Amino acid sequence: MRRQQIVVTGTDTGVGKTVFCAGLANLLGANYWKPIQAGLEVETDAELVARLGGLPPERIVPELYRLRTPAPPRDSAEIDEIRINTESLNVPNTGERPLVIEGAGGLMVPLSGGTLYIDIFERWRLPVVLCASTSLGTVNHSLLSIEALRKRQIDILGIALVGERNSEAVSAICEIGRVRWLGRLPWIDPLSADALQAAFKTSFRRDDFTP
Repeated sequence: MRRQQIVVTGTDTGVGKTVFCAGLANLLGANYWKPIQAGLEVETDAELVARLGGLPPERIVPELYRLRTPAPPRDSAEIDEIRINTESLNVPNTGERPLVIEGAGGLMVPLSGGTLYIDIFERWRLPVVLCASTSLGTVNHSLLSIEALRKRQIDILGIALVGERNSEAVSAICEIGRVRWLGRLPWIDPLSADALQAAFKTSFRRDDFTP
């Protein structure tokens, strides 16, 4: 049986993708990997996932690139005088556990030169979960992302929304985009590991993330 490996990408920056990854890694009992981390002065995405998802250190795969400047990866690398070798971005072998891989921002985020994150996803050929907010504009952003993935023949496992209930957006995205709705993670305040894990188990089904 093929080991379960899932890429989580967003329609934009700040849609709640990292918090979603924490909940998903906990739900699946998965390892977590973010290939490129930009920004080290505050809690990194891997540290946040470990804290909220309850993942021990051995389930966090080290980043390939840890960039100091909080900016898009290509810009951050240039500021830090580091070159991102996109050919080095290969999915690691992490044993029998599932693996949740988090991108940065959206699909068209530049990594190095003209290479975008979607170019890497196309090479990996792994199923993608698309994370989107429920705010105004999400239908447009989601459908554009779905179209981009389909043009590259990248398998879309489904779409997950983060935020307040928006049934109209769900209907439009799923009907027009012809994608499966995986569920909605509500905003959690205060955000804690227990609160996230409880909300995730209520909002999502483990079996829906099986390719």
